Amino acid sequence: MKLYPIETGNLKLDGGAMFGVVPKVLWSKVYPADENNLANWSMRCLLAVDGDRKVLIDNGIGNKQDEKWLAHYYLNGDDTLESSLEKAGYTKEDITDVILTHMHFDHCGGSVEGNAEEGYRLSFPNATYWTSKQQYNWAVNPNRREKASFLKENILPIEESGHLKLIEEEGEYIPNITFKLYNGHTDGQVIPHININGKTVVFMADLMPSSAHIPMPWVMSYDTRPLLTLKDRERFYKEALENDYILFFEHDIYHEAGTLKETPKGTRIDKTGKLSTFI
Repeated sequence: MKLYPIETGNLKLDGGAMFGVVPKVLWSKVYPADENNLANWSMRCLLAVDGDRKVLIDNGIGNKQDEKWLAHYYLNGDDTLESSLEKAGYTKEDITDVILTHMHFDHCGGSVEGNAEEGYRLSFPNATYWTSKQQYNWAVNPNRREKASFLKENILPIEESGHLKLIEEEGEYIPNITFKLYNGHTDGQVIPHININGKTVVFMADLMPSSAHIPMPWVMSYDTRPLLTLKDRERFYKEALENDYILFFEHDIYHEAGTLKETPKGTRIDKTGKLSTFI
């Protein structure tokens, strides 16, 4: 198996929203913001190539939305989904599987192309799209707090295409990739655990958007049930420390991957670097 980080560009989000109840005087020391309190975040996806399977985990914000909508997120950076796949040596048509950790727009927007006038089509026409049944049901029947993050044009065309597979329990649905489910940020978030070279790489999605979020109380305001986030993080930390997991960060613009350590103050980041340095 080979793993390729797939950069799809960056977006800016309010630092306070990203760090919840943690005071800015603390979080700004480890993750800076600009004069408008906006911090820059990557939308880093991951391509796992294992034999004939070419598995893409998440796919960024896409390009379907109009300029007015996109302007709210101050998109920046030179990388795109297409250019990063090309750099790895692949095209959208080569992808056999797409794992959607959840259906917030910055994680699944690249799943579908087109527009309402011309119609929508799958960006990865030869792929099976995977997510959890819990997340899908949550996304198509959104609560008021999360509704703006679920865009029907990112979601419904996948089901209508017949390419969508929903899982209800944790398990190894793709060889060497185990799907585990976590709640709190949103319901039924899929966190892929990848077995490579005798090690486990975990795609953290929004269970742990950056290395700066590792201290237990540092939970995003976007999380719908933060106490459940803390409970599931505690479960994850125990497994990660016992098994020396390598964490791959989707939103951390400064650190691609890292490991954890236990300290007198709780679980903290240990080593950080490019994913390739760990595997």
